[in-house]
Amino acid sequence: MGIGASIFLIALGAIFAFAIDANLGWLDLNVVGWVLMLVGVVGLITTLYFWNTRRRTVVATPVREDRVVADRVVPVQDDRVVREEYREVRRPGYPA
Repeated sequence: MGIGASIFLIALGAIFAFAIDANLGWLDLNVVGWVLMLVGVVGLITTLYFWNTRRRTVVATPVREDRVVADRVVPVQDDRVVREEYREVRRPGYPA
């Protein structure tokens, strides 16, 4: 059940529970309205739960124009870091 159908059931249940005052004898429209609202809320919570879990598992990687081809590790000499770094960057569309 989607979000739209859940909201529709909640609205229809509210109409039956609060706006209609009819006596059918064998059917209580107030109870039908409350049941429809409950089903709509359960459907809405379930739909939002599945949408939330689906969004957590999908990881979008950003499109980057620069790609690091080679990245050297900063050399360490005598427990101190040498302030030298080498990075080769190739842009898409340029020859290697």
